[in-house]
Amino acid sequence: METKKKMMHIGLSMGDIGEYVFLPGSPERSEKISKHFDNSVEMGYNREYRSFTGTLNGTRVSVCSTGMGCPSTAIAVEELYELGARTMIRVGSCASTSLKVSAGDVVIPNGSVRMEGVAVHYAPVEFPAVPDMELVAYLEEAAKKLGIPYNIGVSICKASFFTQTAPESMPVGYDLIKRWESYEKGGATSTEMESAALFIIGEWLRIRTATVLVSATDYKNYAPADGVKQNKLPEIENRAIEVAIAAMREIIKDDKTRS
Repeated sequence: METKKKMMHIGLSMGDIGEYVFLPGSPERSEKISKHFDNSVEMGYNREYRSFTGTLNGTRVSVCSTGMGCPSTAIAVEELYELGARTMIRVGSCASTSLKVSAGDVVIPNGSVRMEGVAVHYAPVEFPAVPDMELVAYLEEAAKKLGIPYNIGVSICKASFFTQTAPESMPVGYDLIKRWESYEKGGATSTEMESAALFIIGEWLRIRTATVLVSATDYKNYAPADGVKQNKLPEIENRAIEVAIAAMREIIKDDKTRS
């Protein structure tokens, strides 16, 4: 009997996932999101990729963690696409780079600064990293209905966590500090590590992608340990999850009416 081919990294095969997929960074958040599904079943756990499949509104949906950063996210997106995923929403955390965003606020990026190195393997740097604007609208509407404070703005997608928290310690510290200043002056409201690749690959594959985050910090409060402890990230991350789940329910409902 021929066995189903498994994807090299996420460890899943055709038929294991739904068309609609949530993409958290941490494997622990995968399990947390899956508890919102009906009939949830763990499908795989290989490296940083932990996945569950269940249903929302009677439609098969999945969640697959991506690990931290654009390299592992790009792998997950491409392999999930090969298995039939066509709508992907990243659910994660971020840090504030603006007085517009406070700890606990939900952030919905409408574009991503390509400060990482993965997206250039897919498109030249002049090509903008933007999400599907219809998904952005669904996420915004969900945040409004849930009464959760939110911001829509440009997010800075970086490759190294500590280039933000301690740029002065790096050999290229002068350049990093000036770049961060220019991003903030340009209006960027948050920073995270995965969305640029997600958006660029989504455009290439002609699929819908978007991101919803919760800010773990107030503006200029970048100390990683203090910020997470002070703002209780495991608790406030539920806001991003609730917005993502509510938005996906509406997306599925509206897709059914259009089909």
